[in-house]
Amino acid sequence: MRRIELVKGVFSSPIGFGCAPIMGAVDAKKAKRSLDCAFDHGINHLDLARSYGYGEAEKFVGKWLKGKRNKIVLASKFGITANWKAKLFKTAKPIVRLSLSKLKGWKSLNGDLKPGSSISERFHSRINLNAREMENSLNKSLKALDTEYLDYFFIHEPLETISQYEDLIATAKLLKSKGKIKGFGIAYLYSQEDLHSEYIDQFEVLQFNTSPGMIAYDEIITKRGMQPNVIFSPLRGGNAQLKPELKLKKLISDFPNSVVLCSMFTEEHIRANASLIEKMV
Repeated sequence: MRRIELVKGVFSSPIGFGCAPIMGAVDAKKAKRSLDCAFDHGINHLDLARSYGYGEAEKFVGKWLKGKRNKIVLASKFGITANWKAKLFKTAKPIVRLSLSKLKGWKSLNGDLKPGSSISERFHSRINLNAREMENSLNKSLKALDTEYLDYFFIHEPLETISQYEDLIATAKLLKSKGKIKGFGIAYLYSQEDLHSEYIDQFEVLQFNTSPGMIAYDEIITKRGMQPNVIFSPLRGGNAQLKPELKLKKLISDFPNSVVLCSMFTEEHIRANASLIEKMV
């Protein structure tokens, strides 16, 4: 599978593995099987956050990662964390997972929630976006993942303009000099990009949502089509007439230097997505 170089020296698969459901909607057995399958098919970019899986996804991936670190691109985020309610929910998850899977209702309790939603606020808390909290969160991620560095470190979907962005960017440079991160970016909802217009060009990588047919899709191609991006929610919204594989194919074609994140926890979907990439070479 071809590779995308978002920052110099870090080579990602064009499709990334979205880890938000791990230890949330997806249990350990299914998560391991899916990660193994993705790895075997050349998908090496893993997208994480402190909040994913009610705070358990990073630790799970860290265990899976042993013996593979130099073959995997790890991205994580800071700004949202699982709170004490998420920890209490841990023991109930298997029962809730089983019940809601039958009702197809787990999606609303997934780790990949829209910021500000009532369910997200119930189990997650936002931390202050300052240099101290940034470094503290990174150290927790490194410990959970049992690694010495992250390939990418993102601010996690802030809901307002970042007042201390200069301190965060300066801290990122310091962390890079220490070898703790290789690239620094911001993950945000594209509809809220105006909040970050003052400083968005200072990030090495942008992570945002888009899908063919979405409002402003053509505008995004003009602005970011050839730039290094990570795209999430590729199938949400947009042209409902386009089949998922056609949406994915168009995104990869329109953003040739980007990684498109997919939540794929069946071997059939993983193989199909990997095959799509191979056929586009």
